[in-house]
Amino acid sequence: MSVLVSAEELHEKIHRGDKLTLLATTWVPGQGNSFRQFRAGHIPTAQHVNPAIALAGLPGSKAGRNPLPDPARLQANVNRWGLREDRPVVVYDDGQGFFAGRAWWVLRWAGIKNVSILDGGLAQWHRAGFDTMCGPGNIAMGSALTIRPGSMPAATIDEVRNFDGTLVDTRSFWRYSGRQENLDLKAGHIPGAVNAAMRDLVTPNRLAKSKEEIREVFAQAGVTRGEGTVFYSGSGNHSGLALALAEHAGITGASHYVGGWSQWSANAANPVETSR
Repeated sequence: MSVLVSAEELHEKIHRGDKLTLLATTWVPGQGNSFRQFRAGHIPTAQHVNPAIALAGLPGSKAGRNPLPDPARLQANVNRWGLREDRPVVVYDDGQGFFAGRAWWVLRWAGIKNVSILDGGLAQWHRAGFDTMCGPGNIAMGSALTIRPGSMPAATIDEVRNFDGTLVDTRSFWRYSGRQENLDLKAGHIPGAVNAAMRDLVTPNRLAKSKEEIREVFAQAGVTRGEGTVFYSGSGNHSGLALALAEHAGITGASHYVGGWSQWSANAANPVETSR
């Protein structure tokens, strides 16, 4: 399967009985348990995933808002979801794409190769006229898959400090420039970073733009290849989706600074650049 799968393609696979694992990365701001929203309506055969718990570690000023998950805990979740080497995985969220993008990158980082994102998420599934179902979702049968953390390149804060390649900030221009910041301690960006906003890679309906349009967005920021680049965002959600869309467009091999601006800006010793 490719990086992206359309609602029509996923619908056909489900109704044809193809063997795949469908994960719904449901998250509700301000609520510790997002299972209620999932239970109220999800794509048939899906299992619930709370990305704040299953796809991230404990937040903190030294780690950032959404650090990488503890490998042992991720392994336990992989077992619970029943992921298998010979069975593709499809991830989706409500349609914003951030949490599906994070799930895609974290699972790929864990060594699970065949992972796709439902383009447009649950919102696109509804627009296509397909049914959802209520209830607790599918029950997995267990897994013998052993994860391999580090299977996708990730950069630490120390590596970013000494990096001489291209840093790609995938947040909105307003946050990158330092004109707006509602989530982190300081406004601005890591000195020397270029801006390729994730929102410019998708349509108003949050569907991926064409491969040519995606490549053009990156080219305007001076990014034409993945090697020698590091992507970051606030805490690895926008940048996870940006990395997925970059790979979809043929730009591969970039590293991910998951700690992102939330980790960088929390350290008073780190320099900050603005573009006012």
